[in-house]
Amino acid sequence: MHVSWRRLKWACYTTNITMSVIGHLSPVLFLTFRTQYGISYSMLGFLVLVNFVTQLGVDIVFSFFSHRFPISRTVRFTPVCAAVGLMVYGIWPILFPQAVYAGLVLGTVLFAASGGLTEVLISPVIAAIPSENPDREVSKLHSVYAWGVVGFILFATLFLFAFGNTHWQYLALVCVLAPATSAVLFSRAEVPAIRTPERASGAVRMLRDRGVWLCVLAIFLGGASECAMSQWSSSYLEQALGMEKIWGDVFGVALFAAMLGLGRTLYAKRGRHAARVLFVGAVGAALCYLTAALSPVPVVGLMACALTGLCTSMLWPGSLMVAAARFPAGGVFIYAMMAAGGDLGASIGSQLVGLVTDAALQSTAVAALAERLALAPEQLCMKLGLLTGMLFPAAAIPLYHVLMKREQPANEAPGGARRT
Repeated sequence: MHVSWRRLKWACYTTNITMSVIGHLSPVLFLTFRTQYGISYSMLGFLVLVNFVTQLGVDIVFSFFSHRFPISRTVRFTPVCAAVGLMVYGIWPILFPQAVYAGLVLGTVLFAASGGLTEVLISPVIAAIPSENPDREVSKLHSVYAWGVVGFILFATLFLFAFGNTHWQYLALVCVLAPATSAVLFSRAEVPAIRTPERASGAVRMLRDRGVWLCVLAIFLGGASECAMSQWSSSYLEQALGMEKIWGDVFGVALFAAMLGLGRTLYAKRGRHAARVLFVGAVGAALCYLTAALSPVPVVGLMACALTGLCTSMLWPGSLMVAAARFPAGGVFIYAMMAAGGDLGASIGSQLVGLVTDAALQSTAVAALAERLALAPEQLCMKLGLLTGMLFPAAAIPLYHVLMKREQPANEAPGGARRT
């Protein structure tokens, strides 16, 4: 492999590991923030919403104005933005202990902007590197994200166990090492040319194609299906199933991410027919959500949470593959539109779980039902919140069925050329 391409690949991989960190730093600390600062579930969900809405804003800007940005320089700037955001996230509560939540929001906005750039630019960079099978390279990139989540959750859990939850700020500061590594690698790597629309009107023309919106809806539902569970599984296992935080993190987020990584790794090695994988994954995810929310047996609920990771593993990258195959001339635009759809789904899915949980906590009817079921009110409310997450994979089933019927032949590459 070309030496520069190897360095570039590692830069992209470490950037996706940074995405793992910034996407799960707040969820790992949800209950710490709730107990230490009294932050409500809705406000905790709002942090996730801020994260994904910021990414969504970046996605939309790049959808229409990617031709205005120097792509190579923007790629190199991406990890720098993440490092600054993580430093603000960690340092602000130390400097301004009376305005902790404001610092959390500001830091989230900064590193989420980096996340948006990562989604828009890193996948097309990987796809532009000469390869016999671009689909599998994209799947490998997304599997790195999932394994990065596993590594981060285990590290974060051990860190908080060793130093205590009251020192969570230092966890954020240590995480700066990930984007710093990416910045160094990108500084000496060659970035290939990426196709962008020549003007905003070119993007507008593509928006008139209903197929584009079908793909955006596919990744919207996939992002919501994946992130509703990944963002709340730790809190669900701790509150609804009564696990201690250390085990909630390990068996909730980390095991979910391990299954996510396993699914993407398997596809990277042997995968074919992305749309068919989407359909099967949506069916399995809907069943897993239902089982996790309703099962009275903790170990069954735990396994359902974990298997949701396997079922949703290809919903995001698989939707990207389908879109890239159908619109090979889309370049950065199609990746930006898909990232926007995925981020919107991720933000709405995660926020909906928090809103339903908080609303249920205020309901006397839910409290009465919890008493009849011999459950603590918060346990039942978390179950109801998670149950709403099932709506997204259930809605995706007929859509993925349509995509499956329209899927291109397996030997046709995303760029539109036949593989040899």
